Amino acid sequence: MSRVSILGAGAWGTALAIVLGRKGIHDVRLWVREKEVYDAIASRHVNDIFLTGCPIPKSVSVTTEYEPCIQEAEIVVCAVPSQHCRVVFQEIKRYLQPQMLLVSATKGLEQSSLLRMTSVISEVVGAEAHSAPRVGALSGPSFAKEVAQGDPTAITIASEDTALAQTVQRTFSDASFRVYRNDDVTGVELGGALKNVVAIAAGVCDGLGLGHNSIAALITRGLAEITRLVVACGGREHTMAGLAGLGDLVLTCTGELSRNRSIGVELGRGRKLSEILSNMRGTVAEGIFTTYAAVGLARAHGIEMPITEQMHSILRDGKPPREAIHELMTRSVKSEINLD
Repeated sequence: MSRVSILGAGAWGTALAIVLGRKGIHDVRLWVREKEVYDAIASRHVNDIFLTGCPIPKSVSVTTEYEPCIQEAEIVVCAVPSQHCRVVFQEIKRYLQPQMLLVSATKGLEQSSLLRMTSVISEVVGAEAHSAPRVGALSGPSFAKEVAQGDPTAITIASEDTALAQTVQRTFSDASFRVYRNDDVTGVELGGALKNVVAIAAGVCDGLGLGHNSIAALITRGLAEITRLVVACGGREHTMAGLAGLGDLVLTCTGELSRNRSIGVELGRGRKLSEILSNMRGTVAEGIFTTYAAVGLARAHGIEMPITEQMHSILRDGKPPREAIHELMTRSVKSEINLD
């Protein structure tokens, strides 16, 4: 039996708790910030706010305190929004032990620093530690609701620590949740974060009433610019052909459960971003923060990302979506082979 602590009871954190809980062989502890979520899980074993209709196994215990959640854990999984990751680890680092495996399940970039989540964790935890923390990233095409329902799903655990990757793979895998290993942490994390930007753009296309040709072109060219940035940041090109690259990109750009795509749809229909966000009831669309961070990261590395730049203009400046699409389509013609 492994003791696994999950920080964050949003849809994804809850789904991961369900995956582990249904195996019946792990001690699963779920840290919750919101009192109403805690009350629902503790009394009725459901999370009606973030993951409705998905029973949580009784083997999953819930707490609003860090220490009882993390104490003696083998694996600590962080599933909080990207902009809260640093604060959470600053608050919990006193309870962490060197042997604990720290896994980020968040798909985003820290807007202020442009850092990936494993870098944020390493920076915070490693600042006072005698050795580098053991970190990894869990990513791939996975809607939380489908994972919780037991639909067959495949994701990847990325870490340069082979033992960590093998432990996480063994702990989480079951007949409906298959975990692969990858040592390209940069590629896996950036792929998981940047696909949300393209997903908003895909939603915009749908909201404008554009057809399948447009979405296919967007996904393909979106993958090209994500790959450019991944390689510039030290990741591997072929990682983008895998689960955390193409797999997650296709899912998020086409799936009805994608929050990022849904925001794009509403933008394409003419709604203002502030109005859309006010109706999201506490859920987070990482693609908005990631768009802002991705533009900064691309400029720092001298990488051209035209789709991301146009999405930045739509989200930050209120640029009309049709104008953004027109500018993308009337750029100077280039070679596809060079991924321009």
